Amino acid sequence: MAAEVLACDWGTTNLRAWTLDGQGAVIAQRDFRLGVAKLAPGEAARRFQAEVRPALGAEGLPAILCGMIGSNIGWATAAYVDCPAGLADLAGRLTVAADGVRIAPGLRCEGIAGAPDVMRGEETQILGWLAQHPERRRGRHLLCHPGTHAKWVLIEDGRVVRFITAMTGELFAVLGAHSLLASDAPADDDVAFEAGVAAAGAGDALAARLFSARSRVVGGQADAASTPSYLSGLLIGAEIAAVPALLGEGTSHAALLGDPALCARYARALRQRGVEAEIFDGETAAIAGLWALYAR
Repeated sequence: MAAEVLACDWGTTNLRAWTLDGQGAVIAQRDFRLGVAKLAPGEAARRFQAEVRPALGAEGLPAILCGMIGSNIGWATAAYVDCPAGLADLAGRLTVAADGVRIAPGLRCEGIAGAPDVMRGEETQILGWLAQHPERRRGRHLLCHPGTHAKWVLIEDGRVVRFITAMTGELFAVLGAHSLLASDAPADDDVAFEAGVAAAGAGDALAARLFSARSRVVGGQADAASTPSYLSGLLIGAEIAAVPALLGEGTSHAALLGDPALCARYARALRQRGVEAEIFDGETAAIAGLWALYAR
């Protein structure tokens, strides 16, 4: 079938683009190193027309975009939609960036520390996850989107009710590069990871628990090469122990949506704590979400 729409997930570090047919199936795909953080004001529009459209033969197609391209450092600011919100709410608030180009809004809800919580880009994956199977649009679901800024999302009858962001991925990166815990070793030691999950306890007193990543090495109980894996387990363990409870949810079951490798790490930590976890691919969900917004 012929391409009907150009769909793009345009984030801080890169751009993923697909042409989709009239049923939402992928015809062509390209990745571009055109992260929003690297672009000067006005550059997004120029490079989209000069590079992205021609690369996919999509010069005349309507385009639907999501991600940081709709932020205040992107092409055009797509205002946040307040929760509770579902597909109709977001589709009704698309921002027109140029002729034939629309950008999805982000989501905003009441935060846990007096300031609002926000997401931009993940909401489209969530919409796609909901659109993929009708039964997901019924009842109550707890969904986690692991990442640099992980999102824990409460969904009721197809609408995002509330969510909480945890800066777990960013904290791991900063501590692993700019602290006494810095190491070039890979985080691939399953035993150390599981020890870190156990050391997270109930997720409280994280600053104190973090010191165990140092003391276990200098105290002679562990090899320094295991520190990144232990640190990863400790941070993820603290997150999964504490954050869902802030949503008022128990954690007997969670859906994990995003990068499969990172989701697998979260699933290991959740199962260690007796929580059933199911993994769903983030890219597939992003495509489904973009198509759902366009079709709506």
